[in-house]
This record gives sequence, C-alpha cells and structure tokens, in this order.
Amino acid sequence: MKKKIIVLTLGIVLMALTGCTTKESEKITVVLDWVPNTNHTGLYAAKELGYFEAEGLEVEIIQPSEGGSADLIAAGQGEFGVSYQEQVTYARTAANPLPIKAIAAIIQHNTSGFASPVDRNILSPKDFEGKKYGGWGSPMEVATLKALMEGAKADFSKLEIVDVGAMDYFTAVKDHVDFTWIFYGWDGVAAELKNEPLNFIKLQDVDKNLDYYTPVIIANEDYLAKHPETAKKFLRAVTKGYQYAIENPEAAADLLLVDNPEIDRDLAVASQKYLAAEYQSDAEKWGLMRLDIWENYGNWMYSQGLLENQLNADEAFTNEYLPE
Repeated sequence: MKKKIIVLTLGIVLMALTGCTTKESEKITVVLDWVPNTNHTGLYAAKELGYFEAEGLEVEIIQPSEGGSADLIAAGQGEFGVSYQEQVTYARTAANPLPIKAIAAIIQHNTSGFASPVDRNILSPKDFEGKKYGGWGSPMEVATLKALMEGAKADFSKLEIVDVGAMDYFTAVKDHVDFTWIFYGWDGVAAELKNEPLNFIKLQDVDKNLDYYTPVIIANEDYLAKHPETAKKFLRAVTKGYQYAIENPEAAADLLLVDNPEIDRDLAVASQKYLAAEYQSDAEKWGLMRLDIWENYGNWMYSQGLLENQLNADEAFTNEYLPE
C-alpha cells in the first residue's frame, strides 16, 4: 500500500512538471501595412532575438491584403497590425466606424514628404504649379497638395495629378511624373546610395498639423478589453525590439533580412541608421503618443472635408499598454 502511494505521488509530481514544461505559447498574428521594410524591424528583432518567446508568445508576421491592416484587425483576422494615423482616423470617423485603436507609435515624427529630382526645381509647394504629381489615388493626397499649394499662394488647378499606383519613386520620376510622396527613411536614403540628389519637402516643416504618427501599431478594441495582459506582453517585447534597433542598427537590419532576404542589405543598413534616430526621437520613451498630435491632424482632416465626422482623439489611441 505504501509503495502504491509513493508511485501515485510521483505520478502527480511528474504530471505537474510536464504541464509546466509543455504549456503552449499564445499564438499572435501581426498584419503589416505594406511589404516588410525597416519600419518593421523592431517586430522582426523581437521575433529573432526571442523577446516574444520570453513573453510566452508565438508571433506570425504577415503582409496585408489589398485593403490594408485596419479592416483585418477590426474583423479579428489578426491580433495586432501596423497602420498609420490617417487610416485610424478614417476608420474611427466613418459612417460605420471600425473598432480599432492605436497602441504605439513606431516612428515619433512624420518622416514623409514630397520628393523630386533636383533638375525639376521644386523647392516649395509654390513650385508644384505646372508640374505633374504621381500618387496612389487617395483623397488625402489631393487635400494635402491643395492645402499646401493654397498656403503658398499657388494655383492648385495648374497641378496635374497622375495615379502611378505602387510604382517606386525612381521609376515614376524618370519617365512619368515630376515628383511623388515618399518616406525619406526608405526612398530618400536609397537616393543617397544611388547618388541621385533630390529635393525633399518634409510635410511637418510646411505645416505642423501634418506631423502625425506614421506608422503605428493598432489592435481591436474588443481584443484589448479582453486581453490586456497579452497586449502588454506584446508591446513589452516589441519595445525591446525597437530599442535593439535603435542601439544596433546594422545588426537589426540583418535580423530583418533573416525573414526577408529579398531586401537589399546596403539599403536596409543605411535606412536602419537613419531610423535609429527617428524611432524614439525626442519622446520620453519609444512608442509614446501625444493627444495634441492626434487632435491637430484629426482637426486638419476634418477641415479639409476628408472626414464624415470629427475625430474623438481621446478614444483613437492609448499609451496604457506600453511598458512603464
């Protein structure tokens, strides 16, 4: 009888130990906003360096369908996504609003703007007159161009707008248009590497309302309410990933290339060095967002007739899931 009790006790202990060692990781899907690039490096660094695993998360990073990440996250097709303030603002103010919320800013300030070869002599929005712009067909593009030109006392009717879709900057300005909208951290850096000088008009330098968060990490509001601890674990790991990229840009670029070997390494490293100073920039910590940034851009979009309803900025974002 004593022998049976000992065996039974050992069995219970072994079962308990086995349960501890075979506990399944929580599966998480992250939907990107575009093809993988250096905006996303912190996510890949967190994956490759085991930061997600240390938090008990098994993370899959996928590219979006044509509609982008917001619709997928709102529909529960992923736990977290990469988006941008403009998309979140549209989603939350639509006639049928999407229940998504921004939970971290990947880059602290808007690094996008209008770029052109130097021989086109485009130095300010005034110089858009008589030129041809290549875009992707968004009403926000038209509103931005119009507002900047009007602010410079330029005639918007003298600008020709052409839809060039996903055509890259270099192809577009070579044969089709005079200028396009780029992220300096990618196409601007690529131009430097190619030794193709460009003129760059940074949006936030022309109008402070255009210094918005792009990109951001988003989640479904219902998911956040039900899984607050998972959101905190996820952002704890992601924060470490971006901090690693800030401190080790070249090594971080190589981590991005592990899953995405098609990316040119020289461009990835140069871009990573540029973004190392931009991810956190002047913020107290990586990921932090400010109410005035959300209010300013939301009010600007509404004033330009881009929104059906005014944005309630307080509800569009939160810093509560970021690490202390």
